[in-house]
Amino acid sequence: MLVKAYGKINISLDIVGKREDGYHLLKMIMQNVDLYDSMSFERCSKGINISCNRPYIPTDDRNLVYKAAKLFMDTYGISEGVNIYLKKNIPVAAGMAGGSADAAAVFKALTQVFNIDVGDNELMSLGLKIGADVPYCIMGGTALCEGIGEVITPLKPFKNHVLILVKPNFGVSTKEVYKNLDISKIFKHPDTDALIKAMEEDKLEEVCSGMKNLLENVTLRKYPVLKRIKEDMIKMGAMGSMMSGSGPTIFAFFDDMLKAQRCYDKFKAQYKEVYITRTI
Repeated sequence: MLVKAYGKINISLDIVGKREDGYHLLKMIMQNVDLYDSMSFERCSKGINISCNRPYIPTDDRNLVYKAAKLFMDTYGISEGVNIYLKKNIPVAAGMAGGSADAAAVFKALTQVFNIDVGDNELMSLGLKIGADVPYCIMGGTALCEGIGEVITPLKPFKNHVLILVKPNFGVSTKEVYKNLDISKIFKHPDTDALIKAMEEDKLEEVCSGMKNLLENVTLRKYPVLKRIKEDMIKMGAMGSMMSGSGPTIFAFFDDMLKAQRCYDKFKAQYKEVYITRTI
């Protein structure tokens, strides 16, 4: 069985408070893009056996794919095993929820591999034990995510908008970014409701002028190269450019495929992980 696990970008990321356990309370608009990892699943007699096309990705219990498969099989009392092959395309530690998307795909695929009758809501509750982005990845599409990411409201699809993704050759720890964020110094928050309205009306220009990610306050300060990538994308005709999640992936929307292609070519000469994709 072959499945696709789609990456995401944040069209906005607002921080509205902090829980007593240290988790930040978020209000963010998540959007799937047509860049995906593909995974194949096969029943076997025992164990969770993972192989991957990228040698630097762990295939043991450090991988969210393994964690998701184990949690699923323990929860539903499955004694057989599964072989999983992961073809990784989404950049790693990039703010695109690649690992969470893989975990979500595991849950959905295993319901079919082992014929377990379980709905998305139950899978989303299960997914939260793996990571805050997993429930959104199970639902996918265009959504408003609140709480720590688990309160999800589907939004009208914001599809078929062209974007360029640039992931520089370093990763960013989400944990570290949140640790270095000082909420008391944030005075300007995104207008999420206005953004949702602009997206519903498919007004790309308004969406681009309203996009805001508060984690840029931390990541862009630490890595000035990201600010330069954003500025260069705008110079090359992007409608708007922003960091996704905790970074370091920078994305830019284009209303013209030719400009997008030129931007892609420019960055591809400098960075290995550059993608031309669209919202889905």
